[in-house]
Amino acid sequence: MPNKILVINLVGLTADVYSKMPKVSQALAGATTRQVVLQPPLPAVTCTSQATLSTGTQPRNHGVVSNGWYFRDSAEIRFWLRSDHLVQGEKLWETAKKIDPNLRVANLFWRYCTHAACDVTVTERPTYWANGRKGPDIYTAPEHFRDELVEQLGEFPLFRFWGPATNISSTEWIAKATLHTLRCQSPHIALTYLPHLDYDLQKYGPHSSEAVKAIAEVDEVASDLILHARELGYQIALLSEYGMTEVSHPVYLNRILRESGYLSVQTAKNGELLEPGASRAFAACSHQTAHVYVDAPENVRPVKELLRSIEGVDRVFGPEDLASIGLDHPRTGQLFVLANSDSWFAYPYWLDESQAPDFARCVAIHDKPGHDPVEMFLGEGGKAKVMKRLLQTKLGLRTTMDVISTDASLIRGSHGRLPESPDDSPILITDWNHDSSETMPMTEFYSLILDQVHQD
Repeated sequence: MPNKILVINLVGLTADVYSKMPKVSQALAGATTRQVVLQPPLPAVTCTSQATLSTGTQPRNHGVVSNGWYFRDSAEIRFWLRSDHLVQGEKLWETAKKIDPNLRVANLFWRYCTHAACDVTVTERPTYWANGRKGPDIYTAPEHFRDELVEQLGEFPLFRFWGPATNISSTEWIAKATLHTLRCQSPHIALTYLPHLDYDLQKYGPHSSEAVKAIAEVDEVASDLILHARELGYQIALLSEYGMTEVSHPVYLNRILRESGYLSVQTAKNGELLEPGASRAFAACSHQTAHVYVDAPENVRPVKELLRSIEGVDRVFGPEDLASIGLDHPRTGQLFVLANSDSWFAYPYWLDESQAPDFARCVAIHDKPGHDPVEMFLGEGGKAKVMKRLLQTKLGLRTTMDVISTDASLIRGSHGRLPESPDDSPILITDWNHDSSETMPMTEFYSLILDQVHQD
């Protein structure tokens, strides 16, 4: 009979964060509890780390080279996609089912989980109405499970999951959905994602008073889930994809590339739009990392030298270096850039705020050619502007929710670099003992779970 395991991806979990979580510590307490430091891949971001955990391979193999990348065939930069088909290679649940076809797997809110060969899948998928309005909804497999979850838990709080209104409620909903799945679907392996620490730790910094409050909130939710899961006979693996570090300096790679004549834009009715297919070089930015795509071999060297000269840039890896960091994959940019520890890469490419595209002031994760954590801050007009826009929507008017800030200097926490010390590192805590060393590459997690679920 296979063991039952619940894998909880708790964003931003480090040894320091864990020391401030007494309820989770108590829920996991036991003679066999084991804690190890995880070594993430480059870049240490959500999508890349989760793909590494679920395949046991490096980005050169699974192809998830960041939270988004340049799709050369369509000349589009696309972030935050959902399909499992984007992850190359055999996944944890596929291997587990080969060993035991009767084994059941559930995946809740890990990236790239739609269309996966799991028995149960749950993730956010907003409804986009024909008039441009966005509404909360979820994707589930089996399809009828959606109605069951909504009936039990209410509508998924999408606007608390990301954006300026984020709070603990989205994490609470996911935890409750996870517990309902364990009780009603009885998967042998369940993976879930608790995002709460992604918010205030980026907004205010990992050592802020707001971060301490957020840690206490997720401590309550996660400990309750762990206790109930253990009552149902589940073993627990608690981990994170990265640790958050303090930052204060946004770096605008795309603006510098544009000023140097490499990046091209088109002026449209809704502002200046980046034209990657017409650019000689541009950056797809994600936190403290960026893939820089260069149109021709003769431009690689001068672009590399330009990037190396920018304040806030730590290292620039050229084509000859990518194999050494596990990023030699066709989706990777010709250059890969790391910020220094105090800096991060903001995506904006426009030089005049009056020419910013309309999506710049919106929560628009699929429209922006890079990740934008500033979406968590309200812009000019604050809550009054939000209320005005909501009223216009209720009156049936087509309006743009242009309510967020574009001030990248507000961000105080980031990630993506390899950790400089164990204190900054993601960790793995299990309530069973294992033979791993005190430091474990993320690639080894795959085998650890397979061994444990099938262990007599």
